Amino acid sequence: MPDDDRPACVEDVHELALAMPHVTVWPGSEHKPVYQVGGKSFVFFRNPRPDAFDPETGERYADVIVFWVPSEADKEALVQDETSPFFTTPHFRGHLSVLVRACRLGEISHGELAEVVQEAWLSRASARRAATWLAEHPPPAG
Repeated sequence: MPDDDRPACVEDVHELALAMPHVTVWPGSEHKPVYQVGGKSFVFFRNPRPDAFDPETGERYADVIVFWVPSEADKEALVQDETSPFFTTPHFRGHLSVLVRACRLGEISHGELAEVVQEAWLSRASARRAATWLAEHPPPAG
């Protein structure tokens, strides 16, 4: 895809999530969308919460997006680099998800965001749906 290298944006989250099969969208609280597959959330826009806040001002982040991940190792890979826009909070300890602020999405490429959304979907889809999608979208060789 020619735009894989461009910076990601919030609109990409919506487009990529909706591009996955069998997706339903719930308005969520405060009309923040929740993307689901088979009744299971895989991406959602979170309301401001006390565990995700600006350390200088104490203001709660209003632009947090949650992505499910396949495993604790995948979560660690995304959050261990302090320069990465992905993070977690104590509230999400033991939860197979990572957080990112919408205002920092441009720090990753559209292609990287696509992988995160696809992995989120795969981690929540039924085994049959996941196998079908993977058969239709084999990983690039190399």
